[in-house]
Amino acid sequence: MTILLKIKENLKIIIIFLLFLYILANLFGGQRGLFAYIEKKEFLNNLQTQEKEMIEKIKNIELKNTLLSEKLDYDYIDMLIRDKLMLGKKGETTYIIIDNEG
Repeated sequence: MTILLKIKENLKIIIIFLLFLYILANLFGGQRGLFAYIEKKEFLNNLQTQEKEMIEKIKNIELKNTLLSEKLDYDYIDMLIRDKLMLGKKGETTYIIIDNEG
């Protein structure tokens, strides 16, 4: 009987303690807890970097698509020929600069 009396006397403390444990468990665990927040934040950062990469790929593909149209950009083609094939026009003097500091 004395145990029941002690439990009744400390009932408020026991309830507060159990409530505290419940709040603490939900704060750190579960889908809305601290650890889940950190994981979701990391996942969001990964998605944002993937989005930036995809946007760059789309811009690159759109640029290539515009170059395939019937309306050709002769300045861009001339730049590609000069850079990739190292060719120039007739009567031009071409200089190649070699960097020795690399």
